[in-house]
Amino acid sequence: MAVSPGQDPDAALARELVEGAARLAGSYFRQGVSARAKSNPTDLVTVADAEAEAYVVSQLAAHRPLDGVLGEEGAARAGTSGRSWVIDPVDGTYNFVRGAEWWCSALALVHGDDLLLGAVHDPAHGQTLVGGPGRGVRVTSSVGEEGAGAARLEPLGDRSLSQACAATYLHPPFFGTEVGDAWQRVVQRVGTYRLHGSGSLDLAAIAQGRLDLFLHHSVPAWDRLPGQALVEALGGTTRTVEAAGVEWFVAGVPTAVAEACERLADR
Repeated sequence: MAVSPGQDPDAALARELVEGAARLAGSYFRQGVSARAKSNPTDLVTVADAEAEAYVVSQLAAHRPLDGVLGEEGAARAGTSGRSWVIDPVDGTYNFVRGAEWWCSALALVHGDDLLLGAVHDPAHGQTLVGGPGRGVRVTSSVGEEGAGAARLEPLGDRSLSQACAATYLHPPFFGTEVGDAWQRVVQRVGTYRLHGSGSLDLAAIAQGRLDLFLHHSVPAWDRLPGQALVEALGGTTRTVEAAGVEWFVAGVPTAVAEACERLADR
């Protein structure tokens, strides 16, 4: 991988990895692919997930051999540098299998408890977002070098929960439970909400000002960290809140996040 002068090597590598993973997965998306269920009938995995993750892991072994790896599809390496790459080769697999375009490839880089950067590639729009706290966020097309034609995103604005457009989801078995009640306490106060099916793309959309709030419970690291890095880089807020016996991840513009967390905790 060639890095131009002035490039952030980690950001350049992250962009290359998510775009490469999405290209590999995209070949299966275009031709259709079978899937098997993991934890429930809508939690799916395909050969595209496995091969895209294997690609990222192999590239990291070549370019960052001392770093650790944690992948959604089982890749794990401890590393010795203190840094780890968290990989979601296909986020939104259910959409992917059904032919819906709201899916992406994503990853994050962490050093201990510090979130360094996140990268999300959106194949449907040919866009890659890369950034993190203290780095800002750049959006590039899937053609060309990092920095050439890249747009730096502006800091997020703010709005109340009642003005916010939220990206959220609740699995149907939770309706009528304490978890469902906690979710409804927030959703009943938002301006509007959308259910898309890819956490990383939802968080990327917040970074781009297209959405305002993300709300979900029991979010694993690979679904949370890539987009969390983007939101925090632009002055957004991310919080974890215990409510109804589960941990909720709430992210977005500051006032809407604060009010959503208050609603979750309101018994």
